Amino acid sequence: MAFISGYIHFVWSTKNRIPYLKPKEIRNAMWQHTRENAKTKSICIDFVNGFQEHCHCLVSLGIEQTMSKVRQLIKGEDAFWFNKQDFIKEN
Repeated sequence: MAFISGYIHFVWSTKNRIPYLKPKEIRNAMWQHTRENAKTKSICIDFVNGFQEHCHCLVSLGIEQTMSKVRQLIKGEDAFWFNKQDFIKEN
């Protein structure tokens, strides 16, 4: 039986690279939410981190998962959650 393992390194930034994630508390909350969200969707995140205006995410793809769908599920939920938290005044 063959064993295949594929890791994808996703990187995305905030809109216009504005440092919305500058406070360390906001970044930590975002990374924690990213991990919890991925777990509920059976996405295996090996590592998530970033800086003031971007995020790095190392994901192990499952056999039925595609890069585009995994990215959409993670990034889309992160943006939705961040906007609901009222960390910033503008959208």
